[in-house]
Amino acid sequence: MTNTNAIYSTMVKSGKTTYFIDLKEAKNGNKYLSISETRMDGEEKKRNTVRVFGETMEQFRKAIEEASAAAVQA
Repeated sequence: MTNTNAIYSTMVKSGKTTYFIDLKEAKNGNKYLSISETRMDGEEKKRNTVRVFGETMEQFRKAIEEASAAAVQA
């Protein structure tokens, strides 16, 4: 996935679903996370994207870490 405003990009595959995690920079210089899910639904390709901006990124990261830790303990 080529993107001119991506500072960092990585991809995670899981079966018929692929996740793209990108750190991007907006025109105003602010950085944000773009997390996209692409999956096959029958013969149709579906894509969903979540964008996490500014100071919310750190809260989002902590929430993901906590959820991951809880999943391991369960």
